[in-house]
Amino acid sequence: MKTRKLVLSSLLIAIGALSSNLIYIPIGPSKCFPVQHIINVVCGVTLGPFYAVINAFITSLIRVSWGTGSLLAFPGSMVGAFLSGLAFKYTRSLGGALIGEVLGTGVLGALIAYPISTFILGQNVSVFFFITPFMMSTVVGSIIAYVVLKVLLSKNKFLNFKGV
Repeated sequence: MKTRKLVLSSLLIAIGALSSNLIYIPIGPSKCFPVQHIINVVCGVTLGPFYAVINAFITSLIRVSWGTGSLLAFPGSMVGAFLSGLAFKYTRSLGGALIGEVLGTGVLGALIAYPISTFILGQNVSVFFFITPFMMSTVVGSIIAYVVLKVLLSKNKFLNFKGV
């Protein structure tokens, strides 16, 4: 099972990294990336919170190194991925995973992005500035993830992965 998890994890990281220059919404100093939120929820449900946060970190690191993401990708994706996986682990519902992603990214990740933006990037923004763009991105991505997971989980072979 560990090999399957590593392969799925690698695939999700590759999808996130390769699609990052195709689909993003620039809002202020951030680049909102709905595909990352799809991946966060899929990874949280199929692989659990540990893999989800590691995947989010690696994808963010690749995006930043390629210049297709900003440092704000780290708090925006990692907190949401972790809470999505954690929520699914304890609720066993896709709704729980979506709520974890939306609250983790849209609220907590946005608040954590403030000091990074202010002190590291030198952008003078208000504490709540990132909540709206992060929330828009994560809600869109989470809804798409819900649809994708509903389709995938209806297939018997994919059920092997759902068992965090």
